Amino acid sequence: MKILAFVPYYPPHIGGLENYAEELDKHLSLKGTNVVVFTPRLPGNSPENETDASGVRIIRFPAFEIVTNYPLPKFWLPKFWRMYHELFRESFELTLSHTRFFNTSMMACAYHKVKNIPWLHIEHGSAFVELSNKLTSLISRGYDLTCGRHILRSSTANISISGAVKGFIGRFDKRESPVIYRGLDLSEIDSVEPDAELKNIYQNKIIIAFAGRLYKWKGVANSIEAIGQLPAEIKNKVVFLVIGDGEDFQHLEKISAPPVVMLGSLPRQKVFAALKTADIFIHSALPGGGLSTSLLEAMYCGCAIIATPDEGAKEVIVDRETGLLIDKSDSQLIKEKIIELCENPVDREKYAQNAKQRIRENFDWNKNVDKYIRYFAEILQSKHK
Repeated sequence: MKILAFVPYYPPHIGGLENYAEELDKHLSLKGTNVVVFTPRLPGNSPENETDASGVRIIRFPAFEIVTNYPLPKFWLPKFWRMYHELFRESFELTLSHTRFFNTSMMACAYHKVKNIPWLHIEHGSAFVELSNKLTSLISRGYDLTCGRHILRSSTANISISGAVKGFIGRFDKRESPVIYRGLDLSEIDSVEPDAELKNIYQNKIIIAFAGRLYKWKGVANSIEAIGQLPAEIKNKVVFLVIGDGEDFQHLEKISAPPVVMLGSLPRQKVFAALKTADIFIHSALPGGGLSTSLLEAMYCGCAIIATPDEGAKEVIVDRETGLLIDKSDSQLIKEKIIELCENPVDREKYAQNAKQRIRENFDWNKNVDKYIRYFAEILQSKHK
């Protein structure tokens, strides 16, 4: 099987979606599928063409960001059009796209219509995009209600990465959308040691962490506020490490005060090392994402979780079994759970162990990629009937 995947971002760009796409493509390739990726050349020093260790061929087109984390092709350059048109000279059996509001999904739509091959859209979002800027949020919603709707209704089929995503897709398209959870490269995480430097610096502290893109809908401001509201005897015992970058970084840095430490963007291995050092992970998301990669990674890295139900958390966190669930992203609620976990180390350890086992049983790529392959086969078989 030969697949063309249109991906809005791809490593070395850092983020959950790009990690998902890379890992899916790698495991498909290791199972014998020929995968070609067409993706923006961001950051700009990324190789234009390369084949990774698993055999996935990556083609990066010239691109820019007019809004942070929303790439666009440099459509005024003939080079971009030559690279795009070159794809039409190749023969693929299937095309994939990720997330309806990126322009790469429109490219996949056009390719599907011209080449008349099945197009499977993998959706990662579970709500309209909410950004700090009200104008860009309004534009994003308008795009969703027009182009996003068109993407979800025009694809051969839509795949949901979580139940929350499936519910959102149902607002636009009534066809069945199978839920296929992502996997994690568990052996890669296992190979990383806890961050000795962080452990040494904060050896007498309870380490609380967040990792992810710093958007408004991640709710990190509420977590920072919760830390600030802690009683002095608890505040003096903790440090809150915020790992990541994004449009909200400067705002979050401005409202932060000790014991909050803004670490910025870190390489993937460093993120794992930091999470393995942390005692507690706060998943403070508002409605929006599909299933947080950082949450799953924190669960496997041995953190006790405090989580809102959003961004897929209610599908993996069982309250008082694999972590603590709160009703919404609210500083008072977060504060209460931080105090509870700080005062009950036995519960912290129990939740952390149960969460790690939940990930091991349900989020292994070696198992979940087979679900993708079977679904691909069903789509191709139905086409040839």
